[in-house]
Amino acid sequence: MRYDLVIFDNDGVLVDSEPISNRHLAAYLTELGHPTSYEDSIRDYMGSAMHRIHELVFERSGRRLPPDFDTTFHARVFDAFRQELQPVAGVSEVLEKLRADGVPYCVASSGSHERIRVALRTTGLYDLFGEDRIFSSEDVGRGKPAPDLFLHAAERMGVAPERCAVVEDSPLGVQAAVAAGMDVYGYTAMTPAAKLAAARDRFVHMAELRGLLTSTHK
Repeated sequence: MRYDLVIFDNDGVLVDSEPISNRHLAAYLTELGHPTSYEDSIRDYMGSAMHRIHELVFERSGRRLPPDFDTTFHARVFDAFRQELQPVAGVSEVLEKLRADGVPYCVASSGSHERIRVALRTTGLYDLFGEDRIFSSEDVGRGKPAPDLFLHAAERMGVAPERCAVVEDSPLGVQAAVAAGMDVYGYTAMTPAAKLAAARDRFVHMAELRGLLTSTHK
């Protein structure tokens, strides 16, 4: 392994939450008078911190989302998570192999700390992380595509950015990792590979990831 730290995004990389989240986000925005399809939500908001959703809606409509938007949205999504959420196929094996090999890893997500923990606990992945390896956009001033979150995670884990690999599935996340000076690997199960073109490499099955992380090709 040529990296000293592997940083995982959460939604869509560790847990198969993007279909659930974007279905509910599209429905709620439409309910509030901002017509949004599931496809619109995937395109515009996948990988975004909540503040970016507020900013884009205001920029496009001139109207602000209600003060309780985040609370209501999260309540709906968490309820759906507890009923439907599953880990991404093969990711448990990837994490267990990294742990067995003594390779540090963590999660750095645009989601809130509560959202990350609900997702990890629901899918049985929480014990593979623990409290000291969970980082959220709530920890920094700016979420993805700014590099702040990844740089914060690397600093807290005591690893230089150039020694980090990031696993991402959104264009915003790839942009953030590149800006942080880290190698990034794009997971294309839901996202067209062309949208993750800035990644060092791309893969569609989690079983491929270990080979990418140990390969020295450019």
